[in-house]
Amino acid sequence: MPKNKGKGGKNRSRAKSDRNDKRELHYKNTDEGQEYAQVLKMLGGPWLEAYCFDGQKRLCHICGKMGRKVRITVGDVVLISLRGFQDNKADVIDKYLPDEVRTLKTAGELPESVKLNETEDGGDDIEFGSGGEEEEEEEKDDDDDQKDDIDDI
Repeated sequence: MPKNKGKGGKNRSRAKSDRNDKRELHYKNTDEGQEYAQVLKMLGGPWLEAYCFDGQKRLCHICGKMGRKVRITVGDVVLISLRGFQDNKADVIDKYLPDEVRTLKTAGELPESVKLNETEDGGDDIEFGSGGEEEEEEEKDDDDDQKDDIDDI
């Protein structure tokens, strides 16, 4: 029987995804019809709605190689390629990481009104537990009312 080399199954894909290399920052090329956009809504499948920084909302298609490797969420800044035959549709070419978006902002490529989507923790700041003295007083009053009802029976 052949020996197990350790690269079968999902192990190989995990090993490839551990890279933390600095990647090259791609700027838009207006000659090729490229534009920056921010994702407004995920529509399902490879489709999303994005607000382009030229002032239009466009329906964008995530190309195949990006759809399998890159996770795009609402609020992400992406580079899109405009279609010459359909002005209201575009194709997503690249997704920018938050530090790359900051670099683009300082370089003047993006407007200052762009908000970064940096809520990685996913929390909505919900606190559990005692909220104060008012809740404790209400609980005591409710307990007293229940005791009175039992005595009436």
